[in-house]
Order: sequence, then C-alpha cells, then structure tokens
Amino acid sequence: MSYTTADPGPPALRLASTGTLTYGLSVGEVLGVSTLNGARLIAGRSGLGRVVQRLNVMEVPDILSWVKPNELLLTTGYPLRNTPQSLDNLVADLDERGLAALAIKLGRYLDSLPAEMIAQADRCGFPLILLPNDVGFDDILNQVLTDILNRQAAVLARTEEVHRALVQIVLCGGGLQEVVDEVASLLDVAVVVLDGEQRALAGAGPDEHVQAMRAFEAGRHAACGCGGCGIIGAHGTGDHLVVPVMAGGFDHGRIVAFSPGGTLRGTDLGILERAATVAALVVTKQQAVAAVESKYRADFLRDILAGRAGDDDRVVAHCGGFGWDLDRPMMVVVAELDGRPRGTETEAKNRGKAAETDGGTRGGRGLEERSAQERLAAAWTTAVRRHDKGAAVASFAHEVVAVVGADGEDPAEWAAGPVQAMVKEASSIFAEHLSGRRTFSTGISRTVASPAALPEAYDQAVKAVRVGRQLNGAGARAHFDQLGVYRLLSLVSDPGELHAFVRETLGELATDDEPELVDLRRTLQVLLETNLNVAETARRLHFHYNTLRYRIGKLERMLGAFTEDAHLRLNLTLALHVLRMRGI
Repeated sequence: MSYTTADPGPPALRLASTGTLTYGLSVGEVLGVSTLNGARLIAGRSGLGRVVQRLNVMEVPDILSWVKPNELLLTTGYPLRNTPQSLDNLVADLDERGLAALAIKLGRYLDSLPAEMIAQADRCGFPLILLPNDVGFDDILNQVLTDILNRQAAVLARTEEVHRALVQIVLCGGGLQEVVDEVASLLDVAVVVLDGEQRALAGAGPDEHVQAMRAFEAGRHAACGCGGCGIIGAHGTGDHLVVPVMAGGFDHGRIVAFSPGGTLRGTDLGILERAATVAALVVTKQQAVAAVESKYRADFLRDILAGRAGDDDRVVAHCGGFGWDLDRPMMVVVAELDGRPRGTETEAKNRGKAAETDGGTRGGRGLEERSAQERLAAAWTTAVRRHDKGAAVASFAHEVVAVVGADGEDPAEWAAGPVQAMVKEASSIFAEHLSGRRTFSTGISRTVASPAALPEAYDQAVKAVRVGRQLNGAGARAHFDQLGVYRLLSLVSDPGELHAFVRETLGELATDDEPELVDLRRTLQVLLETNLNVAETARRLHFHYNTLRYRIGKLERMLGAFTEDAHLRLNLTLALHVLRMRGI
C-alpha cells in the first residue's frame, strides 16, 4: 500500500542525557522526503509520530548491540539471509530499544517479511517501511540527515531570537510579568511563574488556566518528588510544559505553560527553557534588591530601637518612605525561635545590635537555624502585613521585631485580639513551610505614644518573650504587664545590684558549682512554693519525711531561721526569682 502524506502533528520530544531536548523529524515526515517517494508503509501506522534523530545501517547480525534510541534503521536483510526465523522477534527487540522505525529493501537477500513480524509491528506501533529498489542508502542518509539538521538549526535560531527578546525586556527594566506576557504571546498559550510554595509570581492568561497550572505542578511535584525535570503533557495529554527556574544551584520555582487544546509543540519547550533562564535572572535580581532594602530597613529600625535614629519628626518622616506609620500609639512585638542555644549575658544585652545578613551564619548557627530564622521572618512579615499595613517588621540576628499600632484604650485587651491573631497566623504559616516541630515565643510591650519611647518598649518585649518562655515553656505569649514580680525585677536598672542581693541572701546556694548545693536550693524553692508544707514538699521531691526535716535544718544553718522569719522568706523567694531570670 502506498503512503499518502498526512499531517503527522508536531514532532515528539526526547530528554537527552545532557538534560537538553533534541529535535528530529517524525517518521511521517521522513516518508515525505523526495528520495522516499516510492516507499510503502506496511505496518505500524500508529507509530508515525515517532521521532527520527539519526540513521543507521544494519550490516551485522548482532545489530542490537549497536543501535540507539530514535534511529531509523536501514537494511537489505543481508545479515539475516540465512536465519529468517530471527525476523519474528526483531521488531520487538528494536521497539524495546526505542528505535523509531525499520526500513527494508527486499528482493536481493529477503523475498518477503514473515506475517508474524508484520503483525507484531502493528501491535507495537512500530513502523515497517518497504524501500524502493532504485534508491541508494546514501541518498536517504544525506537527505534525511540534512532535513534533521535544518530543523534543528531553525529551532535554535528561533530560540536564540526569543532569548534575545526576553533579555532585552529585562535590560529595559521589565520584570517577571513582562517576560511572562511575551512568552504567552509568542506561544499563544497561558503561562505562569510559580515559586516553591506554588504561589503565582506572574501570570498571563485566564484565571482558570492559572489555577489549572498551579494544580498540575503541585500534583506533578507530589507524584515524582524530583522537582527538577521538564515534562510535556499531563498523563500524555500534551497540554502542559513545566521547566524549573534555577540560578546558582537554587531552585526558585517553575515556569509553566498551559494549552487546554493540547497545541503545545516540541519547539515550545526550548523557548520555555530560555524564558526560565531569564526569569531566574529577574528573580535573583529582585532578591538582591530586596535583601539590600531589607537590611536597610532592619538597620534603621534597629537604630530606632536603640534610640539613635534622631528626633520623632525625623523618624516619622523617614519611616513614611518605608510605608511604616509610627505617628500613633504603638506596641513592640518580639518573636524568638524556641530551642536555640542561649548566649551569654553580654550577648543578651546586645541582641538587638546584630541584624540578619545575607551571608553566612552568626554565632555558630548552622544552615538549618538560619533557614528557620528566615522562615520565621517571612511568616511574621506576612501575618503582620495582613493585619496592619503600617507596621514596621524586621528580622534581627535572633528575633523578629514588629512595631504595630495599638489603637485600643486597654493594651491588654488589644493584645489579646489583633496580636493574638497575628501570632496564630504567623504560627500557621511558619509550621506549614518549615519541616520539624520548631516553635517560637512572643513578647509584647506596653503601649507607647512616640518613637522616642520605642527603645524602652523593645526592652519590655524582649524581657516578656524570654520570661514568658521561662515560665510557660516553648510557644509562650507574654505581655510585659503580665509578668508579675518578674516585671518589677526586670525594671531594676543595675543588674549588679540584683546579683549582689542574690549572693548576700543565698550565700553558697547562689552558685551552680556543686550538685549538692543545687539540690539544696531546689529543696528550698519547693518549700517556699508550698508555704513550708513539709508533707507536700516531701511528696513533690520524693523524699522521706525525716530526710526533708534534716535538709530543713541544714538550710537554716546556712541561711537563717527562715521557717520563723517571714521577711527572710520573702528575701529568699525574691532571690530565687532573680536566679530564675538568669540568662533571660
């Protein structure tokens, strides 16, 4: 039967070992070249869309060791002339190795093909082609290879032209949206750029198409888990193209093209790959600019909280350029990761002096700690912006600080409302995007009326977050006014005076040098907590009653008759509270 040329559709794609897509001619297009005018397709019509990228000639019986995928294999049957039974399984073996088609010239060494071979080709969709006797293999090789090279050259030329156009857009100040618009116009499809959390950074096309692309990419990522391959089609439908946006070894998301009619072509993926490269440049540029702006904002907020940013009018005017509204009643909120190794007391005092930088780690923090801090900052920024667009938010070395409006007359009630909503939302975002069970604690200051009072409010929030965690554990939320006696102790301006009071009151029990003394101090603490109830104290500490009586006697010899002196008990209780605040 003669083959009549029909539209074979777009050439298929193959992901080469180098990670780049190689284009070729479909078998249907090969049959349309002039040197194959007399060729006949005798089986495997359903495989006409197979791609021919190279040609080979069968000269040896063990040809299977030498063939490569996507080859058109030419043969006269000479290697099989003495073993015609090998033809029965030849089609299956060639199909298994990914060959495109087999073209045979009959008459000289083979008179006909076995019926089983033809039936097998139809079952596999593997094209079998009968070549005319008057056509030489060299003519076929020259013309088909020339056409393949011309096709590839045309594809590369178009791709380079598109690349230059996209780069020019960026050089002229365009961003992701302009790049996406250009690609969508060139391919006549919907295009979207997604970040790692499936958020659309830019898109062109109907909203329903953008949502379809987000759903497709989320499902694809969950199914394959690789996140790094370009794929054409969802389940072979040919309606999606996905290319990763990579820069400097970092995965910045995906660029996805969608055509509900399945009109995407093989050459479109090359264009999308170039668009992904340009998108990566735009994303990294935006990140660099954002990092500089973020550091500048953090530096200025740190100056405000340190009281060195100037008078109120200057601060308010300067913050207006950032979109911050500090000309109103305000509260300072500090969020700090739980489970972080606690630094020295000097570090605690200087905690606000180091902003998060875009470089390596600080204070020995590893990559995981830095990533957690960045996630915390992103979660808090998102949550605060949704509730208060005029709030100031910045990430420091060890915490995230937000200066938010406090419009309510009762600060405690206000903190229980909007701040609680911010904390809840930030916790949800933080947990969603960070693996593991990391939590953070939050401290809230009193309300202040001017920027000049923000340094004091910041100190209050820092004390609240740390005392709150000490009292209530990880994930605590504490308002400065709710700290009780710890609030009064934290207001003592001279820490040395507090330490002297502890040493004078507790004596040897003020240190952690000897385990026996630490154990005695624990006994004293429980005694005071139970109001000198010996039986209850013995139960809590799992001591025998007589053992506890012995310990009480030893404590009174060291500290005085605290069981009879209420003022001494008060001093001892305060000293223990000061010790409990150690490192806070």
